[in-house]
Amino acid sequence: MGYFLLGIDIGGTAVKIGLFDKDLKVLDKWSIPTRTENDGKYILPDTAASVMERISVHGIRISDIRGAGVGLPGVVDTDGLAHGSVNLGWARPHNVEQELSELLCGLKIKAGNDANVAALGEATMGAGKGTCDMVMVTLGTGIGGGVVHAGRIIAGAHGAGGEIGHICVKPDETEACNCGRHGCLEQYASATGIRRLIRGELETSDENSILRLDDEISVKRMWQAVKDGDLLAIRVAESFGDHLGFALSCIAGVLDPDIFVIGGGVSKAGDVILPFIQKSYDKYVLSLSRGTPIVRAALGNDAGIIGAACLFLA
Repeated sequence: MGYFLLGIDIGGTAVKIGLFDKDLKVLDKWSIPTRTENDGKYILPDTAASVMERISVHGIRISDIRGAGVGLPGVVDTDGLAHGSVNLGWARPHNVEQELSELLCGLKIKAGNDANVAALGEATMGAGKGTCDMVMVTLGTGIGGGVVHAGRIIAGAHGAGGEIGHICVKPDETEACNCGRHGCLEQYASATGIRRLIRGELETSDENSILRLDDEISVKRMWQAVKDGDLLAIRVAESFGDHLGFALSCIAGVLDPDIFVIGGGVSKAGDVILPFIQKSYDKYVLSLSRGTPIVRAALGNDAGIIGAACLFLA
C-alpha cells in the first residue's frame, strides 16, 4: 500500500508546503503567509491547520501520511529543538517536532535547518542526484549551505555543519561580519558582499563603467555588465570568485565532495558566475581535487519542500 509525505519549508515571509507520494512525485504544493507577530506563536498552528484543510480536499487522512519534514531558518538540534529564529520572531527555543506533531494528531515530524534541508533536496532530486558526497552553497542576502553524504545531512555535533558563509577567508578584514567576527565569506560572496565589493571598486577607480555609485547598486546589473565586458564589473566578479573558490577549496580539503552545487538568489545570474568560482577553486585546491564540478542548483524554490520530504527517506 502506498503512503504520502509532506515537505514544509518555513521562511520569514511564507510557509511553503508540498504533498508527495512515496516516489516523491508532487501531488500538490501551496503556501501560506508566515505570521511572525506575537513572537511567531501562530506559525506552527497556521501550518498545521493548512495541512489538515488541504489533505482533506484530497481525501487523505493523517494516518495515510508517513511523516512531515520541516526546514526552518536557524540551528536545529537532532532532537528537533530550534534554538530560536530571528526570521520567525522566535526569541525562545521551540521543539518543532514535538509541537507540530501534537498539532497534527501525532504525525511523525523531522525538522532541520532550511539550508541543510534544501541541500538534501538537491542531492536527492536535483543537481546532485546520483552523487554520494555533495556540498551546496546558497548565495543570497547571506550565505548558507549544506553537506550531504550518502543521502544524509551532515549537521555536525552542534548543528553548525554547513555554515559555509562564516568560513574565514580574510583574517585581516577590519569590518565586522553580522556574526561579529571578521573576514567571513559572507562579506564578499553574498549579495550584500558583492554590493560591498562594487562600492569599493567604484570609490577607488576612475575607470569608465556602466555601474555608478549614484545608482541603486544591483548585483543583477553587475553580472550583466560582466557579460558585456565591463572591466570594473569583471574585477568584482574575480574578487567574488577568488573568495568563494578559496572557501570551497578549504571544504574540499576536509570533505572532497563529488560536486559543489550553487543555489540562492545570486545564482540566478546564470552560468556566468561559475567560471570565476571554478578558476579560483582549481588554483587553491589540492591537485587531486581539481576539476570537481561546480554547478547551479536545479530545483529552485522547491528545494526546501522536496528536501524536507526527503528527511523521511534517509
